[in-house]
Amino acid sequence: MPENEPVCVYCQRASEVVPLIQFIFDGEQHWICPEHLPVMIHHPMRLAPFLPGIGDAQREDAEDAE
Repeated sequence: MPENEPVCVYCQRASEVVPLIQFIFDGEQHWICPEHLPVMIHHPMRLAPFLPGIGDAQREDAEDAE
């Protein structure tokens, strides 16, 4: 697999294996497969190892809700 080929941030599968959805986080382009899109929506902290700083965004949302 070429180094710059898009892969799912969670499972690392490429577009030859699964469809990928492009998104931007912290000014950088990333991809996620439909199987793991619910992780991004319902459990975004599980993406913290792959998207540094996502925990900061979640803390800000929690503080705004208080």
